[in-house]
Amino acid sequence: MVSSENLSKGQKLKIDINMIQDRLPKSIIKHLTIDPFGKLIGYKMVDGNAFGLVLELSNGATSWFFEHELSEIVSE
Repeated sequence: MVSSENLSKGQKLKIDINMIQDRLPKSIIKHLTIDPFGKLIGYKMVDGNAFGLVLELSNGATSWFFEHELSEIVSE
């Protein structure tokens, strides 16, 4: 799990595919099984108490994720 206050735009993050399978379209799930990484491009208010992190995927698609669905990339 990431902590959004320690992140910066453009940072690469890994998406935990097991945490998101029930809420994203099958096309995005299929892409993430091959390449589960995205670049942080912004934030999205998802309810009164939380916000999501908007990622750009390698295929150009964008989607938002909760912090607990992501992990930081320490080294490549």
